[in-house]
Amino acid sequence: MKEAVERIARLWPSSGKVLVLTGAGISVPSGIPDFRSPGGLWSRYDPMRVATAEALANSPAEAWRFILDARDVMAAARPNAAHEALAELERAGLIEGIVTQNIDGLHQRAGSLNVVEFHGTMSGWRCNGCQAPKDATRAMEVTPETAPWLCERCGAVVRPDVVFFGEPIPLDALDKSGQLASGAELALIVGTSCEVAPANVLPQLVRQQGGRLAEINLAASRLAPLCDAAVAAGAEEALPLLARLLLDQ
Repeated sequence: MKEAVERIARLWPSSGKVLVLTGAGISVPSGIPDFRSPGGLWSRYDPMRVATAEALANSPAEAWRFILDARDVMAAARPNAAHEALAELERAGLIEGIVTQNIDGLHQRAGSLNVVEFHGTMSGWRCNGCQAPKDATRAMEVTPETAPWLCERCGAVVRPDVVFFGEPIPLDALDKSGQLASGAELALIVGTSCEVAPANVLPQLVRQQGGRLAEINLAASRLAPLCDAAVAAGAEEALPLLARLLLDQ
């Protein structure tokens, strides 16, 4: 593994213009199973029944069973060594920013500042009707007996500020991620299979503009053939090693 990580370190631009794209794999060591993996949330719920705007409007009790489960899984998780390594690299000026497909907030809890949450976050809450923001502390107090949480203002169901199936990616996330990709000299893919659009387009944009690609994944992503270097290992092992190599240069 060390030689493969060293190959990524040699690609690293001195400018620090690096975009990091992260997915579910970086948070698995923190206790959050990939939604699509055995034991993940989609093995227990049909996403089309619980994670769409229609489900929230028409079956709020069923949707909230899923929401409570997701809330509790993510609240119990803690940043792991991979999240901490990325935060350390950002503090050193060696990465420009992170675009994450995860909704767990672990990058920020590890200390990363420039994080684009492509699919939203479980840390924010709002009414699905009038869009009024809601207190995250109150969200943690909802129980199976008191769910679903209904808006005190308009009576519509309250939801986490995540992108449900069939909903568009927020324009702000699209804009910020595009800016990071357009200026990057290297894109590092971590813990994602790069199957989900449009996030998987970002590394390709970097490549099209003359930048390099690298990845750290237990299993090769669909963009692996385009990568200049790849590490077949868990992010919690490879990223701390990469950070040490870069910071010691």
